[in-house]
Amino acid sequence: MISSLATGGGTLALAATTYLSVKSANRAARVAELSLLAGLRPLLVASNESDELQRVNFYDVHGIAVPGARGAVEIVNENVYIVISVRNVGSGIGVLHGGIVHPEFQRASVDPPPPEEFAILSRDIYIPPAAVGFWQIAYRNDDDFRRAVMDAIERGYLTIDVLYGDFEGGQRAITRFGVVREDDGAWYVGALRHWQVDRDDVRPRD
Repeated sequence: MISSLATGGGTLALAATTYLSVKSANRAARVAELSLLAGLRPLLVASNESDELQRVNFYDVHGIAVPGARGAVEIVNENVYIVISVRNVGSGIGVLHGGIVHPEFQRASVDPPPPEEFAILSRDIYIPPAAVGFWQIAYRNDDDFRRAVMDAIERGYLTIDVLYGDFEGGQRAITRFGVVREDDGAWYVGALRHWQVDRDDVRPRD
């Protein structure tokens, strides 16, 4: 009887030890995974005024100049070309997927559309950590949306949501930028808010 109890107690202790070891290993693996993901994570903000001038090409228009902390809005033959200068302050390479220009003012408290509604870029744009890059879009079709964008340009305010992720295609995020034309005629860019697409937002709002 005593021998059976001792054996049972030993088995229970071994099971508890094994459970704790597995739990600890899982926790360590999760921490390592989060650390790896943090090293890959990009984060886009507006670039600095001291950042270099960039010249951005479209297939039908070349050399649109975009200074640091600025945007460029060009209307050529009724076609609309928009570029904003951005900086990656995250620790991983940023891969730009697409974006949306809102012809009406969008507050930071208003959630962005789902990713499938974003206009996808026709080429890959990569922004390394601590580097400056750009996002671009063109509207060439004569439709109601292009006319709405042109009205917003006339008013001097655009809201732009940019969709991007890490170089492995994960950790997608959306950054909302306000683009405002000041009295000097220049378009100034500022980041309004960031949203996580592939993981829970750390700042959920009702």
